[in-house]
Amino acid sequence: MMSRTQITLDPEIQRRARRRAGDLGISLAEYVRRLVARDLGSVQTVADPAAVFDLGSSGGSDIAKDKDAMIAAALASTPKRVRRNKLPSS
Repeated sequence: MMSRTQITLDPEIQRRARRRAGDLGISLAEYVRRLVARDLGSVQTVADPAAVFDLGSSGGSDIAKDKDAMIAAALASTPKRVRRNKLPSS
């Protein structure tokens, strides 16, 4: 489990660090974690993004292409509720 740490940086250093992290495609926090780990010589584990792909089958559906038809079918299959307006009391 990670613990949260707050640091203070000179504005120019922070700007440059954010830019470098962005160039690497990571957050500033991840950038700082990697720098500290490298300095301390600890073992760095790298998560494989491929681990979250191909976990299941979509059954051939294409939500991006068929979303309007899917929403229309879902709305058509739900029972219609009858709205009854209350009569104003006299």
